[in-house]
Amino acid sequence: MGQARPPEPADDKEEDMLPIKNTSMLQNTGDPLVRGPLLRMANHALAALNSERLIPSLVRLEGDILHVGDTVWNLADYRRVLVVGAGKAGNHMARALESILGARISRGLVIVKQLEPGDELAHIELALGGHPYPNESGRRATQRILDLLGGCASGDLVVSLISGGSSALMNCPAEGISVEEESRLTELLLTAGASILEINTVRRHVSAVNGGRLAQRVSASGAQMLNLILSDRVGDTAVGTPRVPTAYTGTQIGLDPTTFLDAWNILERYRLLAAAPNSVLEHLRRGPQLTETPKSPLPGVSNFVIQGLPDACAAAVDAARAEHLPVHVLTSGLEGDSRQAGMFLAAVAREVRDRGEPFAPPCVLVAAGETTVRLNGPAGSGGPSQELALSFAREVAGLAGVGIAAIETEGTDGPTTLAGAVTDGTTLERCRAARVDILAALDGHDCCPALTAVGDQLETGNTGTNLCDLNIIYIA
Repeated sequence: MGQARPPEPADDKEEDMLPIKNTSMLQNTGDPLVRGPLLRMANHALAALNSERLIPSLVRLEGDILHVGDTVWNLADYRRVLVVGAGKAGNHMARALESILGARISRGLVIVKQLEPGDELAHIELALGGHPYPNESGRRATQRILDLLGGCASGDLVVSLISGGSSALMNCPAEGISVEEESRLTELLLTAGASILEINTVRRHVSAVNGGRLAQRVSASGAQMLNLILSDRVGDTAVGTPRVPTAYTGTQIGLDPTTFLDAWNILERYRLLAAAPNSVLEHLRRGPQLTETPKSPLPGVSNFVIQGLPDACAAAVDAARAEHLPVHVLTSGLEGDSRQAGMFLAAVAREVRDRGEPFAPPCVLVAAGETTVRLNGPAGSGGPSQELALSFAREVAGLAGVGIAAIETEGTDGPTTLAGAVTDGTTLERCRAARVDILAALDGHDCCPALTAVGDQLETGNTGTNLCDLNIIYIA
């Protein structure tokens, strides 16, 4: 394997087809030794992960027979096919399923984070919800889903489309808890530094739909339920092609090993009992008298995890091999503080460049996972991938031939419209020339304006997947 190919500028029509919408601008900014290869690999990986392309390769209809892997459903045996779901990739998942089932879908409603051209479907309605904080729009859409499923009975087939973000987008607080109180609870947990697993443990026990309760309702009705899942959980194994239904925990359709007591203990651990809404505390206190979330497989419910976090790494590996470059996966479980993660990845890249350890250049390093921005006061505009990329840039300042594409794979990093950033050894110098203080941007969690000022911001829009963060590092 040798050096990567030089940049190949894309014309406007070609760029419109690329997942990264500002590819040409990014390619003509910064270190030319790394920009071309990084952008080709990032575009290649994101295109491969798009669920609108993935689902038709796994799900097919032959006459009345619906195939998912090696499992089949005879649609002639069902009076109705209903489609429900939620998640940041819901737009593309819904478009893919409608292209397969078409008029066989009786009714459908999927809750998404944003609407885009092409979302006016004939048989599946897309509705807006809130993320990362649940909102009233999402609650109303969720209630419509519950009303739809309330008429389910034996002879119905419910297909659900679930991707990352569904726990906030599909929200229906337990009785006595308002959406505003559920949103406040989420904010308290996020700012306290709770992990996503801890946050979801609490949210599952103050919800009428999360923690498998949606599937619990369908199973109790006697209907069959087929769940197609894009899993954004750190620690999952690679999926490949699903051949049989798989066990799954979490969200609205999986099993839940956590309890009301676990949720209470998390609030206590982060000293949130005094700040949490009283309605939440009262509900958790009544936990022993309430029905727990499902702990064992539900009759009639089949879960297919069609994509997981390691699949993002696999897509990046394929992209690097297409560039004829050696590639090494550092981890698919990168967690912790985003700024510290950027420093760590930069240290590995410097070691490769300067000492040829643990790998000889040229090479590509891949790390996926879910890092977080630790807020300790007022914050500006940014997100985990942007903070990681700017931290990386500060540590490799002045080094030629070292760069990173730090990507939030679903297309929106934090509360911004950016998907992340592409930075390299020239970023710090260009920031200084633009009178941008990198250190102040990092300290104030205000990375979005800094990256935009020097043209290192990465823009994709909705990508059709949601596998947390993907970091591709190239050392020329």
